Amino acid sequence: MKRKVFALLMAAVLVFAMTACSGGGDATTAAAEGTQAAGDETATTAAGAEETEASGGETTGTIKVGMVTDVGGINDQSFNQSSWEGLQRAQDELGVEVTYLESHQDSDYATNIQTLIDDECDLIICVGYMLADAVNQAAQDNPDQLFAIIDDQTYSDLPNLACLMFEQEQASYLVGIVAAMMTETNTVGFVIGQSTGPMNEFGYGYVDGVLSTNPDATVLQYDANSFGDAGLGKTAAKDMATNGADVIYHAAGGTGAGVIEACQEDGIWAIGVDSDQNHLAPETVVTSAMKRVDNASYDITKAVLEGTYTPGVHTYSLEDGGVDIAPTTDLLPDDVLAAVEEAKQAIISGEIVVPATQEDFEAKYGPDVYQLD
Repeated sequence: MKRKVFALLMAAVLVFAMTACSGGGDATTAAAEGTQAAGDETATTAAGAEETEASGGETTGTIKVGMVTDVGGINDQSFNQSSWEGLQRAQDELGVEVTYLESHQDSDYATNIQTLIDDECDLIICVGYMLADAVNQAAQDNPDQLFAIIDDQTYSDLPNLACLMFEQEQASYLVGIVAAMMTETNTVGFVIGQSTGPMNEFGYGYVDGVLSTNPDATVLQYDANSFGDAGLGKTAAKDMATNGADVIYHAAGGTGAGVIEACQEDGIWAIGVDSDQNHLAPETVVTSAMKRVDNASYDITKAVLEGTYTPGVHTYSLEDGGVDIAPTTDLLPDDVLAAVEEAKQAIISGEIVVPATQEDFEAKYGPDVYQLD
């Protein structure tokens, strides 16, 4: 933080000097734009924020927060975008300076993190479990640098890493109820971005929600092994529709955009993920399993600003509003909404425990129902 104090003192001197040279008048200080390393064609940065003005027109000091996306990119209409929206809210409400670097391939992760370290960010937020190894190495090499990672707790014992986790199986269970009640063919679909422990939590919750509501339903399942291939998502959804699916849920980041497009073209229901994706296809996206990644990135930023940052696991659940179905409910019949609300209260009370692991899921359904783990 000493470097920040020094920088602010120098800024004050410069402002004073410019004011004196201009003969008086108000001076405003804008935060620097994020810059891209020379010759680096794989990273993209976003603008920072203006320093906030206190009463009387004085500028106040702030912190700088950098974010690294996974390969889904900043405009994935999913958790990268949601995390960035949380930082933009922090910029507007807290006056912090924010920037991001966009990753286009796995090899960008370590490079982008190092760029933000060199840029003297007070907090670096890494979006997605695919950045886990890169942030682990960076955190060990830079013990005075604060980090946060979304959707991974592999290295939660590090003293400078906050792991922002979500009970995503709970929201997935709720949209599973929606799928089970909206299907007319008794066949629904699920497209996953990649089969990993955290991602399979979406699948366990969804399939449990479907089968708990409609035991006769069939759940078609597909692992795209990509979070940034909309074409592959579209092909997968088209194949599911051909095989009778009339509701398809995706947990696939940017790949899911193709799922939604296919559902729109084929006149079947789509279920979005992470954010309210109804705006992508208002007559098609019946609901979304929301993870308030925006709240998580905002909260950890505020904690650093206020000096209350703590490392370790921070979990967001249905009980605290960290996960839920989307607020857009125009396409949901009253009986479906009532069933979702009843299940929500049962989960919060502990009456319903949604399986989040392979062991728990198979204890209820056996080894053959969920096919992606």
